[in-house]
Amino acid sequence: MMKISRRKTLVAAISLAALGLAACGKKEEAKPEVAAAPASPAAAPAAAAEPLKVGFIYVGPVGDAGWTFAHDAARKLVEAKFGDKVKTTFVENVPESAADAERVIRDLANQGNKVIFGTTFGYMEAMLKVAKDFPDVKFEHATGYKTADNLAQYDVRTYEGAYLAGVAAGKLSKSGKLGIVASVPIPEVLRNINSFELGARSVNPKATTKVVWVNKWFDPGKEREAATTLVGQGVDVLMQNTDSAAVVQTAEEKNVLAFGWDSDMTKFGPKAHVAASTIDWSGYYIQRIGDVMDGKWKSGSTWWGLKENMIDLKYFNATLSDDVKKLIAEKRQGVIDGTAPIWKGPLKDNTGKEVLGKDVVADDKFLHEIKFYVEGVEGKVPG
Repeated sequence: MMKISRRKTLVAAISLAALGLAACGKKEEAKPEVAAAPASPAAAPAAAAEPLKVGFIYVGPVGDAGWTFAHDAARKLVEAKFGDKVKTTFVENVPESAADAERVIRDLANQGNKVIFGTTFGYMEAMLKVAKDFPDVKFEHATGYKTADNLAQYDVRTYEGAYLAGVAAGKLSKSGKLGIVASVPIPEVLRNINSFELGARSVNPKATTKVVWVNKWFDPGKEREAATTLVGQGVDVLMQNTDSAAVVQTAEEKNVLAFGWDSDMTKFGPKAHVAASTIDWSGYYIQRIGDVMDGKWKSGSTWWGLKENMIDLKYFNATLSDDVKKLIAEKRQGVIDGTAPIWKGPLKDNTGKEVLGKDVVADDKFLHEIKFYVEGVEGKVPG
């Protein structure tokens, strides 16, 4: 059966009524037809929010160990945490020279990155310069000391990991002669060297530390040469403040012990690798990126360590006995709760000058300005 719509029925009725009126001789002015209101369109789906673009600048190659590797591992954890809410990118092997660093930082800002992390000390001035030109971008600089309204500074207390490595080294060394392959003579690196020696002397008061500087953060050839030199001088335990695994590899070849730096380096020297002073940047990166998303980001300085799980001594091998592991755990807790601070007087430099009075605990200002070797570290700090 054919269906008649309600609209057609109504039109027919109106037509019949009009005919009826005409027959009666009455005339009625026709009324204009009122158009039906258009149906409301279906609500358009909300446009997906654009992901927050985050850039990272690395001084060395990502590789599979060391400083840059640790930063990139944290970048990947940022992606895992935020999913499609973020889009990260990185540029590796960026020299610390002002021109190179500025070019890359500026390029990342021009690409629309709203948060940019510069992960080495030498990027500081370039980041300050670019930050002035991009006030809507949040800049984060690792290991420096300058800030601006849109430039924050962050660091890790690597000296705490170095101290724990020193405790282990002091227990394991047969000769009492320790060695460090060092990068560049800035307070950060001097803190690590001195803390390593303080850790060793806390268990072996006669322990000494030799230092060979390579004046670069990443140079496997020079790092290997420096490690070989130290072993030739009678050192039987090595630590490093450089970025490659060359020191651990050399230790394996020379049949001495070594500590990984910034990440686990066991695979580069399974017998030599005692443990690794390991950095985990992910907690900081996740917090700061979350702050940007929530509109809570503020400039300032952050310095995290053992207490915040940003640094720790991990990946112990069979060389370490349970007794030494227990001792390391006790020292670690003492640093965290403040009952056994690393930098506590009386303390002298290696010329005999007192640098901390009896029972005085170093504050962060003191630690940031270290330009000397403590007693037990041999030689002079390079000019």
